[in-house]
Amino acid sequence: MKTIHVRSEISGTVCEVGVTVGQQVQEGDIILTIESMKMEIPIEAACNGTVTQINHREGDPINEDDEIAIIEVS
Repeated sequence: MKTIHVRSEISGTVCEVGVTVGQQVQEGDIILTIESMKMEIPIEAACNGTVTQINHREGDPINEDDEIAIIEVS
């Protein structure tokens, strides 16, 4: 199966994780939200599929281009 590696677009702190491993997501669903410079930036699923891995928890620091999650395309 094809997998998509969701990556961070910005550095900051994870303020909310919106999915769990095994959850079905649709394109545009929020995977997690990053707080950076007092702004909240949602990171969205780029495709429909199943979340197979989440690499960060709330409060974790995150850097630009870090892998956030893996989605198995359905």
